[in-house]
Amino acid sequence: MQRRENYLYIGMDLHKDTHTAVLVNCWNEKLDAIVIENRPSEFSKLAKKVDKAALRLNLSPIYGLENAYGYGRSLAVWLIEKGYVVKDVNPSLAYDQRKSAPMMKKNDEHDAYCVATVLINQLHTLPDAKPEDNHWTLSQLVNRRDTLVKDGIRLKNGLHEQVSVAYPSYRRFFCDIDRKTALYFWKHYPSPIHLRNKPVDELFEEFKAIASNTTKRKIEWIFECVHHDGDTIRDYQESRDFITQSLARCLEQQKEEIALVDCEIEKMLKYFDYQLTTIPGVSIATASKLIAEIGDIRRFPSADKLARYAGIAPIKFSSGGKGKEQSSKQGNRELHGLFYFLAVSMVTVPKTGKPNQPIFYAYYQRKISEGKTKPQALVCIMRRLVNIVYGMMKNKAEYRPFAVEDHVVEEQ
Repeated sequence: MQRRENYLYIGMDLHKDTHTAVLVNCWNEKLDAIVIENRPSEFSKLAKKVDKAALRLNLSPIYGLENAYGYGRSLAVWLIEKGYVVKDVNPSLAYDQRKSAPMMKKNDEHDAYCVATVLINQLHTLPDAKPEDNHWTLSQLVNRRDTLVKDGIRLKNGLHEQVSVAYPSYRRFFCDIDRKTALYFWKHYPSPIHLRNKPVDELFEEFKAIASNTTKRKIEWIFECVHHDGDTIRDYQESRDFITQSLARCLEQQKEEIALVDCEIEKMLKYFDYQLTTIPGVSIATASKLIAEIGDIRRFPSADKLARYAGIAPIKFSSGGKGKEQSSKQGNRELHGLFYFLAVSMVTVPKTGKPNQPIFYAYYQRKISEGKTKPQALVCIMRRLVNIVYGMMKNKAEYRPFAVEDHVVEEQ
């Protein structure tokens, strides 16, 4: 067991441009404060000052970084490579420490002191910082993809706004506004004025070069819809046409970028050797998000711990021996959302009447027959998925369907 009096505690408040360090002994006495710039050349200056103070006091330095996977990741990696002990301090713990003071105050030095206090009080329970490059790189790729997807939604909404004026019936001849043929059409024919004197056969040949399954009847239908809409040309139409063409070009570029990011994500997934895509309904994008949010699976000793981290496990609220379990609103909400939407996809029944995943659907129906509400049954599906994902990542195994007979469930 580590003895608290043997350490010099360094609490770090981390920011984009600068880091603030406060040196504290085991009696919560502030000894010194150091401010450095957030760049590797400054890290050695911090280490030298800390080592000098630790040598003078005959103590071993131990660092506590508030969120060692954000702005302080570079510092955490540098310290670990130099052999220092680095603990990851959850920002919520430092926040609670600040609130516990009779008069709450907020500045970088005090924040660093609160981190050091948490480090002292929870020395034996705080996790070691393990900022691995593979998870960090994958999470950045996932964030980049999410940003591109959100940009695509914004661009599509803008394109809908523009073409709904020029082509009021556009939904009748283009179900998806961002398909290849649709984007080609918006770029070259942003308003009906560009279709004047345009032969049907010529437009048919243009579309056929993009999509071989295009029919001549489709082109005739476009002209019929445009004729039925009437005159939609207004003043300054050229400027609005430019907006439509610009949005179409951006959407094309956005789709190309997503394809490139997906290829890079697929290459990164090979380094992990996980087989999450063998789960029905789990795409490469979903698998990469799960791995990025979970991180190193070895930090969770059991599936129960992973479920609690994702906010899926219930929490018991009691006092005086009385209480009940309630659903948790804490935990990693991104991971919680991933398991939720994955659970919904597992029990969805399309128009054909056949469930997407009969095994999960049977398990879902069984839970409802036992008296659970639909949201509660979905939570049961989520909890089962946590067990499956945990087992697959822990053992690097493929998905193996579980059985629902005799109330016995077995998963990989």
